[in-house]
Amino acid sequence: MNGPLYDDLLDQLRGTPARQLGDRLGLSSAGALQAAATALPVLFGAMHRNARGPDGAEALLSALDFDHRGVDPANALGTALAGGGAGGAILGHLLGDHSTTAASAVGNATGLDSDRASTLLRVLAPVVMAYVARRLFTPQAADGASTPQASPEGLRTALSQEVDSLRSSGETHQGLLSFLDRDHDGDVDLQDFTSGDASALPVQTAEMRSPRPRI
Repeated sequence: MNGPLYDDLLDQLRGTPARQLGDRLGLSSAGALQAAATALPVLFGAMHRNARGPDGAEALLSALDFDHRGVDPANALGTALAGGGAGGAILGHLLGDHSTTAASAVGNATGLDSDRASTLLRVLAPVVMAYVARRLFTPQAADGASTPQASPEGLRTALSQEVDSLRSSGETHQGLLSFLDRDHDGDVDLQDFTSGDASALPVQTAEMRSPRPRI
């Protein structure tokens, strides 16, 4: 468990997880893995957008610690595929009213219909949260030099680096991240959701930690 977040998580989805995801979506294992590879940048991008907002990194770190620390990503996937978990709530916090737009972007990129694209994001959301929590809260001696620091700034930096890496890695990633980059400045940041947009995404605040839905 080391290296870039996206690459490491995608590698962990190979094999049985991809087969299970494919069974749910009506895809082959290879097709499901490719769909996941296409959808994950949206979730990492949305987390990055949240972490860039005022108090966003603190609130996101709190959610990761409170709700997802100690959860194995494979178990999170199994729970989500069985109809449990909190994928819808996570998407609500990360994407707000733009969850449908995100699903459309993923559907256009993967060829999935809207229902299956929504399911894909909903299933992967708790997996990504569990994975990032594990990376944050695993001691560096056990994980390696690339382990993000378990602090708001460490989380913000890790997600920023991840988005920069995804942005430079291929056209599909760029296209999916572009729907988050609403002001077209080449960055996914708070301005993308506040400039003249009445349906701006909600920014998590410390007040949302307790009581609040699990995310």
